[in-house]
Amino acid sequence: MLKTKDYRAVIGGSEYYPLMIGGMGVDVSTSEMVLEAARLGCVAHLSDAMVPAVCDKNFGTKFTKNKTGNHRQCQSDERGQSDEPGRDRIPKFDLHEYRLAQTRYIADTVEKKKGNGGVFVNCMEKLQVGAPREILEVRLNASLDAGVDGVSLSAGLHSHSMQLMADHPRFRDVKIGIVVSSWRALKIFLRSADKTGRLPDYIVVEGPLAGGHLGFGEDWAEHDLKDITADIVNNLEMEGLTIPVIPAGGIFDAEDVLFFLEMGAAAVQVATRFAVTRESGLPDKAKQAFFKAEETDVVVSCVSPTGYPIRLLRGSPCLNSNIAPQCVPLGYMMDAKGHCRYVDAYNAAGVSEEGKPLPVADTICLCHHIGRYDTWTCGANVVRLKHTVPKNEEGVYLLPSTEQVIREYLGERTPHCAGSVREMVGV
Repeated sequence: MLKTKDYRAVIGGSEYYPLMIGGMGVDVSTSEMVLEAARLGCVAHLSDAMVPAVCDKNFGTKFTKNKTGNHRQCQSDERGQSDEPGRDRIPKFDLHEYRLAQTRYIADTVEKKKGNGGVFVNCMEKLQVGAPREILEVRLNASLDAGVDGVSLSAGLHSHSMQLMADHPRFRDVKIGIVVSSWRALKIFLRSADKTGRLPDYIVVEGPLAGGHLGFGEDWAEHDLKDITADIVNNLEMEGLTIPVIPAGGIFDAEDVLFFLEMGAAAVQVATRFAVTRESGLPDKAKQAFFKAEETDVVVSCVSPTGYPIRLLRGSPCLNSNIAPQCVPLGYMMDAKGHCRYVDAYNAAGVSEEGKPLPVADTICLCHHIGRYDTWTCGANVVRLKHTVPKNEEGVYLLPSTEQVIREYLGERTPHCAGSVREMVGV
């Protein structure tokens, strides 16, 4: 019987094992995790969410502090010159500094790569950072400057993203993919991409069981990854297009992988099982919460200011918070007009009789909480994690390595897995 490791995915002329690790932000899919995957012949994503803040944490840079200082200086200058004292300017990153942050973060991993796998970057369109088009152009081109093997365009239709990279000398060589949840969305992207004279090298089809933000509305439960994948594969065939299709969301073990490979997928994308590895950037408290999760602990909520539903654990510390908006130092969710859904909700929440801010129930400050690992996003199958590793005498789940999880997905047995995951849980 064939195993996952007997298949190969050909993406943009390069050959990999048919396993892709999604870009988990902020710095959850760490450089260490991505390098392990590349060493073993797979593809893994860095997330480019909040890269300036990640650089400040990892490399001791001061991009966030500089943004705050620049904003305060501009406010001071405007108060001295304007007839409207106190008029606020939208807090924005300096584009040159953002480019420096993006390049350094990615190049630091690319330069350490060993093996035949791929170092890709997941680029989310919904991170608007006060200047949506300008910041997106910087993020995309700086990623190419840094030597990344591939760029996955996610969290949006990306109708202009290909054009924003079209003049870069690596545009024809780097692997470019799009993350979609329907043929309709893919068709819109293909139409815009065709204007640049090239189509995507791969298509990630994300279903409703994925972790984090979902590309669906409140009807997410009415959709099925198998049906969406089949619809996209069939429509590509009818259009005469041969583009590798990579399903994602809820793919938990080697048998799940084989199911999609046998129906014609080139590879699969996975994430939740890697969020609890030793190399993951999640704090141990969150990892243990993932292992302990039961069905009732997993919710799909509309608290994200992006407007997308988000799957996370009910016990996430970000929920019902009243943190002051972090738009000046961070502001990744702020649109070009300076608006953010959380800011409006925070201002409308009011204060208690004691004068303390009341909790904001219907949304969260995503910038603050995701950077502090308080937003415990996870896939629907997080409840099965407890069956994949043993516990020690104190009842603490033992963390697997990235290599161990990869080898299990490829169909190999590992020290923590006497049989397949399905055998362990009796399904």
